[in-house]
Amino acid sequence: MKGSANNTVYIVCGPTAVGKTSFAIELAKALKTEIISADSRQCFRELGIAVAKPSAEELASVPHHFINSHSIQDEMNAGIFEQYALEKTALILKEFGSAVMVGGTGLYIKSFCEGIDEMPSIDPLIRTDIAAAYEEKGLQWLQNEIAMQDPLFWQTAEKANPQRLMRALEFIRSTGTSISVFKTSVKKERPFKIVKIGLELPRAILNERINERVDQMLLKGLTQEAFSLINFRSNNALQTVGYRELFDAFDGKISEQEAIELIKQNTRHYAKRQMTWFRKDSEIKWFDAGSASVEQILKSEE
Repeated sequence: MKGSANNTVYIVCGPTAVGKTSFAIELAKALKTEIISADSRQCFRELGIAVAKPSAEELASVPHHFINSHSIQDEMNAGIFEQYALEKTALILKEFGSAVMVGGTGLYIKSFCEGIDEMPSIDPLIRTDIAAAYEEKGLQWLQNEIAMQDPLFWQTAEKANPQRLMRALEFIRSTGTSISVFKTSVKKERPFKIVKIGLELPRAILNERINERVDQMLLKGLTQEAFSLINFRSNNALQTVGYRELFDAFDGKISEQEAIELIKQNTRHYAKRQMTWFRKDSEIKWFDAGSASVEQILKSEE
């Protein structure tokens, strides 16, 4: 049975820990449709607690796509996600008339909505070398390398985002050209309507939720999960808050308690960067995550 929306994709976005997953599930249930994740880490089967995947019960309540769909050994980027998500969207819209996308990876959402420039392939050896060097030498080394080798990108880079910096460094070393040159900003037309729903909370409340969620992750076995993945630490998928800090603790660089505090701090910083990204998108309609209801959202679109 089709939901009430016709050829519409509802995108639920916002910072980590704001409550996107539960809201998207309720929305999908109301629309009688399925969910596509827009999270650059939850797609990996090997990762779990640190990336805050939906629970088994949540995954069973509504069909999800791009969750546990890939291995950390697979190449993954915004362009690959764009094609994956467009293919799934076409099938879901044909079957149900509407679809729900949810996640906090702004670049993935942007690529789905607007398209992304086709990028040359990256030499996997260069990627491995950069990840290993970053693991050994840290963020300051990465920043210095980008500033020297790709000053054009460095001018507008998210200077505290190691994933973006490593991607740019991989690109310049593989192609000899700045990744910025390939960004044409030409939006692609999509054959469906897009409704962007942003969930937000006051900063103090969100920070408290982040801290509590990290504590819950630790109770669920985050430390053990990180230890089980230590052999893959140079993999790009493991350059993630929750793993990096614990790897440093395993190496004896910091104490476990210091790692926990850093996970909380870095997650709060990540949430702030997410909001900075999403605030630039004037198409997002913002709702208070503490009071917003699915009925309110759907009624606002009538």
